[in-house]
Amino acid sequence: MNRSDFRFFDRLRVRWAEIDAQKIVFNGHYLMYFDTAVAGYWRALALPYAQTMEQLGGDMFVRKATVEYLASARYDDVLDIGLRCGHIGNSSMRFDCAAFRQDELLVTGELVYVFADPHSQTSRPVPPALRTVFNDFEAGAAMLEVQLGSWATLGMHAKAIRTEVFIDEQGIAAELEWDEANHDALHAVAFNRMGLPLATGRLLTHAPGVARIGRMATRSILRGSNVGGAVLDALVAAARTRGDGEVLLNAQLTAQSFYARAGFRPYGTVFEEAGIPHIEMTMAL
Repeated sequence: MNRSDFRFFDRLRVRWAEIDAQKIVFNGHYLMYFDTAVAGYWRALALPYAQTMEQLGGDMFVRKATVEYLASARYDDVLDIGLRCGHIGNSSMRFDCAAFRQDELLVTGELVYVFADPHSQTSRPVPPALRTVFNDFEAGAAMLEVQLGSWATLGMHAKAIRTEVFIDEQGIAAELEWDEANHDALHAVAFNRMGLPLATGRLLTHAPGVARIGRMATRSILRGSNVGGAVLDALVAAARTRGDGEVLLNAQLTAQSFYARAGFRPYGTVFEEAGIPHIEMTMAL
């Protein structure tokens, strides 16, 4: 196996607790590395695992796990765990795994899962929708679709995400969350390949030639992936298309680095909004 065989990698640093008396990574931990990479793979597919399995009426059970050891990783090594869906049968799926230290291949493995009834654990055919997502991802296809539209068109999906993130998770009062600006804004919602809405945001006019992005929210399980970035990019592109020369937003301090990576720069001092520290950020178009 080579690095070029994989589209997806999960990066980790070997911890002290993972080495053994020989001062190398204990053999059993590589299965943990591979299993952790599986969770990252689902995020790369923009598929929240529990919701996806519920939607498909099944679950995935490990049938077989094999590991082949070629070389050893040591404390503080940075490893890239490659994962790919290598084969899909009638009810089973084989994932090929590899641990690399830079370009050096250390360990390979295979994980075989069976799609099955979640209660009886009897096998079922892999749903066509899931089969398509795996195959398309490995072929390089995009896993998200960002739709732009009015509150009348996308409000139901945007409201569900914002309720989950702002009201239920962050404790913001409902009367502060819903305003008349929703009806004047251009809304963006990111959907995965199975039609599940994952992230949202809105675009308003702050002043002539100046846009304001707000109400950016991503479901927690997909944070750290590219879902929120896809929504932000779509809103910035929409502002540029309509001729705006600048975009403003009020960023929660915990999300400041996310916006900075997208090209926004802080402006002014920290302030509180709905009891949460924010800072205004701006980007020229």
